[in-house]
Amino acid sequence: MALSQVVGRLIGVRERMVDPGGGGAPRVPRPVAAVVVGGGIAGMSAAVVLAERGVDVTVLEAAPTLGGRLGAWPEALADGTQMNEHGFHAFFRQYYNWRSILRRVDPRLGFLRPVPGYPVLSERWPTEEFGRLPPAPPMNLLALLARSPSVRLADLRAMDRDAALPLLTYDPARTYAEFDDTTADELLSSLKLPDRARAMLFEVFSHSFFNHEAEMSAAEMIAQFHFYLLGNPEGLAFDCPDEDYATAIWQPLTRYVEKHGGRVVTGVAATRLDRGPDGWRVTAADGTSYRAGQVVLAVDPPALAALVAASPGLIAAAPRLVARMPAFGQAGPPYAVARYWMDGDVRADRAVFSGVSRQPTLDSVTLYHRLEDESRRWAQRTGGSVVELHAYACDEGVPADELAERMRLELCRLWPEAADLRVRELRARVEAQAPAFTPGSHAGRPGVRTDADGLFLAGDGIRTDFPSALMERSAATGIIAANHILRTAGARAEPVRSVRPRGLLAWRR
Repeated sequence: MALSQVVGRLIGVRERMVDPGGGGAPRVPRPVAAVVVGGGIAGMSAAVVLAERGVDVTVLEAAPTLGGRLGAWPEALADGTQMNEHGFHAFFRQYYNWRSILRRVDPRLGFLRPVPGYPVLSERWPTEEFGRLPPAPPMNLLALLARSPSVRLADLRAMDRDAALPLLTYDPARTYAEFDDTTADELLSSLKLPDRARAMLFEVFSHSFFNHEAEMSAAEMIAQFHFYLLGNPEGLAFDCPDEDYATAIWQPLTRYVEKHGGRVVTGVAATRLDRGPDGWRVTAADGTSYRAGQVVLAVDPPALAALVAASPGLIAAAPRLVARMPAFGQAGPPYAVARYWMDGDVRADRAVFSGVSRQPTLDSVTLYHRLEDESRRWAQRTGGSVVELHAYACDEGVPADELAERMRLELCRLWPEAADLRVRELRARVEAQAPAFTPGSHAGRPGVRTDADGLFLAGDGIRTDFPSALMERSAATGIIAANHILRTAGARAEPVRSVRPRGLLAWRR
């Protein structure tokens, strides 16, 4: 254990048990049927726990492949088939609940490999490295301030320390009460940081949540600053699979659910939800009906809002849920993913993953041929490279190929040698499925339990009472939804864990 983690534990920075689980029979003592709509992280996490406990669970996924924003599928290239993915995702080490689900199929998580370094690139300033800080607070924060050339002693003296205090005093109730109506942009401006520090330390971070800081709740940014930097003993280090997501995650999890009696059905879109005296009926686009006493809706906000709107019976069964959907169903800004198969490679010292600051479009660069085995084999065979570019919150109405070219040109300004690489293949897409965390939205954000008996929600846009985000919030809410079902049936629930629940200096407020 690192010294910073020892110090962190002394001040309460450690993994916390939010729900110890237990308290019931190992398996449901009577027949229980559940339908999970959505086969991403949230839906499959719920299905894993339910199937283990003997629930007759069926997962319905509208896409032909599982995973949602962690999906993967085969692409036919000119020189053979390669797996493509929805975009790079960092498996941070404080993702306790998501890693617990993944351990079902690999107890040692041997398919995850550490990604060395976390550099942030800029056209204006030298690259900064955030992946090699001490893992736990407060030493990681002190090291950041001591090492970062973006923050000098004079800058700290000029900084508005009262405005910065909320970053250290996160509280799950008070922070949202005080800052949810403020934008992240307004909060960052109030700190009076130098432009370089703002760009390199904060803007890259806020973009990672698929929202513009000018349209993102300051409370949400404070919560995620706590979750990723100041509330966990693991630090900013992260891992990634050494194979594509389908091979490493979705195929093994599907086999696991099926081994425990569940069913995973892809290419089936749920179009309507009805409540009757015998439970719920989920109707699919092909007219097939799936009946169950319990339903988990684990889809992205626009899809959830569309399903609720197409289910008139919910007006009586779940009026509060229906009322919240028009606002909640508005997704965040579009995000773009472009994967390039290139002739040649960038310099050998380029990082596997890099964040990008202050480019008009480009937010991150991933070298997949140095990350995943299939891309590595392709690069070795062809002498090429597999480079993925990502824009987390881009302009609306711009075609995917145009955004891809914008990102490629911006990469060439950061890494000049990239301009010499010829594009062999390009697969680009633009989607808008990530949740919006707009100012003032927290109070109306739905939680896992709805006002309809036997109907639950899960996903990274669903509210939790403890710090969580992105993949970890998806997994946690899926497990919580399963736990509600299991406890109702008298079965043992699954433990739920999280980071330190409040900020280091929360007592000061």
